Amino acid sequence: MAPGQKDILPRFTIILFVMALMAIAVIAKAGFIMFAERGYWEEVADRFVKENVVVHPNRGNIISSDGKLMASSLPEYKIYMDFLAGGKEKDSLLMAHLTEICEGLHQILPDRSAEAFRKHILQGRRKKSRNYLLYPKRISYIEYKQVKELPVFNLSKYKGGFHELAFNQRKKPFGSLAMRTLGDMYPDMAQGAKNGLELTYDSILRGTDGITHRQKVMNKYLNIVDKPAVDGYDIITTIDVGIQDIAEKALVDQLKDLNAVWGVAIVMDVATGDVKANVNMTRGGDGNYYEMKNLAVSNLMEPGSTFKTASIMVALEDKYITPDYEVDTQSGIVNMHGSWMRDWNWHRGGYGKIDVTRILEVSSNVGVSSIIDKFYRDNPQKFVDGLRRMSIDKPLNLGFVGEASPRILGPKERYFAKTTLPWMSIGYETQIPPIYILNFYNAIANNGVMVKPKFVKAIAKDGDIVEEYPTEVVNPKICSDTTLTQIRTILQKVVSEGLAKPAGSKQFNVSGKTGTAQISQGAAGYKSGGVKYMVSFCGYFPSEAPKYSCLVQIEIPHGPASGGLQAGSVFSRIAERVYAKHLYRDLAHAKDSTAILVPDIKNGDIKEAAYVLQALNVSNNGSSLKGEGPIWGKAQTSANYATFEKVKKSKSLIPNVRGMGAKDAVYLLESMGLKVHLTGVGRVTAQNMTPGSSFKKGQTITLTLNH
Repeated sequence: MAPGQKDILPRFTIILFVMALMAIAVIAKAGFIMFAERGYWEEVADRFVKENVVVHPNRGNIISSDGKLMASSLPEYKIYMDFLAGGKEKDSLLMAHLTEICEGLHQILPDRSAEAFRKHILQGRRKKSRNYLLYPKRISYIEYKQVKELPVFNLSKYKGGFHELAFNQRKKPFGSLAMRTLGDMYPDMAQGAKNGLELTYDSILRGTDGITHRQKVMNKYLNIVDKPAVDGYDIITTIDVGIQDIAEKALVDQLKDLNAVWGVAIVMDVATGDVKANVNMTRGGDGNYYEMKNLAVSNLMEPGSTFKTASIMVALEDKYITPDYEVDTQSGIVNMHGSWMRDWNWHRGGYGKIDVTRILEVSSNVGVSSIIDKFYRDNPQKFVDGLRRMSIDKPLNLGFVGEASPRILGPKERYFAKTTLPWMSIGYETQIPPIYILNFYNAIANNGVMVKPKFVKAIAKDGDIVEEYPTEVVNPKICSDTTLTQIRTILQKVVSEGLAKPAGSKQFNVSGKTGTAQISQGAAGYKSGGVKYMVSFCGYFPSEAPKYSCLVQIEIPHGPASGGLQAGSVFSRIAERVYAKHLYRDLAHAKDSTAILVPDIKNGDIKEAAYVLQALNVSNNGSSLKGEGPIWGKAQTSANYATFEKVKKSKSLIPNVRGMGAKDAVYLLESMGLKVHLTGVGRVTAQNMTPGSSFKKGQTITLTLNH
């Protein structure tokens, strides 16, 4: 037996026993972990996965009809610092670059000095804060990117400590322009929209939330997208920023002059119903005017004399009257079923006997009410049916929160008395929002076709149109062609010969009707606390081929009140500026017998000049001017023709460049080796070196230019 052989077996047994014990221990531990500690280890595993996070999409933009951004979601940031992130290495970098960081912050955010930033940062460093607010206000995305480029701040938040909290904010690049039409969002955009187009089209603008979770892999968190967020669609409105600005300025200037309570100005495209401007201004406590409420669609008030047009149209349509039908308005005051009906000039003796056209020209209350009372007093329902036949009271359902609908009493309703009909005919006893009045006049301008006012014309995604909103017809014919022709003729005379002259223009014809109404104080009546007035003008332009309709309404707290002067003048300013900006006359109409339509042509490269004239369809003899390089010559023009004549050029003699433009003259002379000095602007009128004289290369020639 070999030495020590008898000890091998016990040793082997001991090793085998130890290994068996270890195996049993491993199995037992595994079983203990799997069953007894299962919950604990699942919690540990869960620590490596963060809860599902909702990812909010970008809200769609609101865009004007002329392509300008009116409302958009832009990020804002609050910036913080973790002074413990990055350890001593980061802290050393921070102190080494502190001056540079503070100077940079001051340049980006100039309302706080570099020294103030330095003190503030050092205070946070002493506190060893992990979430220290560096600047109290939110900063823009551009400012945030600039701050992120500063030393230390450009490191990751785990190494440098700089981090941010993002907020998505709704911004309006044009400020308060069309604010009430566009609408508002809650400060926390996740709560959605409050009003306006933001609320009406919220389901389209807001998009769809996404879901992500963050999982730790190899000591790094990765964003895992479970469901991607879908950004909202853009809406393209009918609002024209230029027209909106024109209307707002014209209205606000008048409101300030009158110290008015509120004012509305709406401009609409006649054929399509596109609302190009919607201005709603209310006087604030500081005396300035702001867009506080969408008065155009929510203000339910008695329309006053603008309603007389509808009353006369009903009587015309029922063939009770014609434009030359006469009414004796007497001295401007008559008794209507126990109440006195007065014209505005009754104290001057009234208008006496006048026809229907003149009744609307001077806005005679007595004239209109006498007609309606005479023919409809025994059957007032027929008059109401006539109004409804023209759809003046049909709800438009524009989709705005707080939108009102017209209220026109019928004879079977409560409070309909004998006096109701005559007063209804002149715009009292009824309540109609401003946009309904405009829509009615727009139908007159649109050959009797009433279309629905439209605020949004399309939906877009990534610049592509995905859906267009067509023009909706409310009533294909509000009246007969005969009535339409008659009332359009009358409305043009109201402006050219009647009380609405201030609404007119010397550049084009305007049609429309004034309105001046006392404002009811409810149960207190019309004169409690002083008389308030609503002055208005509603019409369209140009009269012969209407392109735009427009309504101006203003509430003034005192008299004297004049719809023609106070509202009509605003209409005139809006119409003339819109006409100048958006309506153009055919150039052919500007021609006369003495017009010279061939442009003035400079001497020089006549081949280029001939090419331009050919593109302009101007007759000339330049078709034979062909070949490479410029062809030098002279040009003469008549009323309808241009004549070109070649000029021989010597390479050794000074050319005559008088009559050329600077470009051709410089090119020609420098190609011959001369240096050119120019004085003045326009075409060459003089040269200091005589044409035909010899020269040396490098010489300087001075050219004098003049218009």
